[in-house]
Amino acid sequence: MGIIKLKNIRTFSYHGCLVEEGKIGSDYSVDLEIKTDLRKSSFSDELADTVDYVHLNKIVVEEMDIRSKLLEHVAQRIIARIFKETPSVSRIIVAVSKLNPPIGGDVEAVTIQIEEYRN
Repeated sequence: MGIIKLKNIRTFSYHGCLVEEGKIGSDYSVDLEIKTDLRKSSFSDELADTVDYVHLNKIVVEEMDIRSKLLEHVAQRIIARIFKETPSVSRIIVAVSKLNPPIGGDVEAVTIQIEEYRN
């Protein structure tokens, strides 16, 4: 087994429960970690034998472009798509962070993290 990580995927998105958040938008960061078997690709040196991290990034960016009220909902959509589109992935950890959230204090980020295993 092995792990592939994508750290600090940055997007400008429109998530949030407030109407203003859907109009103004804000900066987000996503960290993604997937578990898969990397033995074949480590010997073959072929992209077809591994999980393409370009495709993983594309999934994250596309799902972040779809407005949700809750970060949990965005994270769950990312997880569902990765499991659907990459059968070799056995575990996913995704963390979605809203940078400088509008919560009335000096807070750098609010982050939710979800970990799921393939059934």
